[in-house]
Amino acid sequence: MKIIKGDKVKILSGKDRGREGTVTRCFPKKQTIIVGGVNLFKKHLKSTRDRKGGIIEKERPLSVAKVALICPSCHKTTRVGYQIDQAKDKYRICKKCRSPLAVKKQS
Repeated sequence: MKIIKGDKVKILSGKDRGREGTVTRCFPKKQTIIVGGVNLFKKHLKSTRDRKGGIIEKERPLSVAKVALICPSCHKTTRVGYQIDQAKDKYRICKKCRSPLAVKKQS
């Protein structure tokens, strides 16, 4: 999966189209992510001994195909590419400006 925790993304489709947020959790096997403050839904909880009941807002996972990464250097939505340097380290790069994104080592 090319999008990792801490990346800033823009929502491309759905009710939150056009909104931006930071990835808080990733689920690589399901190809989904949770973006903070985006794709919220309300859940009604019954009170128990441990917690008080009420209505809470939770974030629902989004498909990775519905978001685009925002490059921190050029501030545009971009695709992610990879580059391998002389020391055989693999880096993510922005496809538009060719600047390196956060370092992610592959094994």
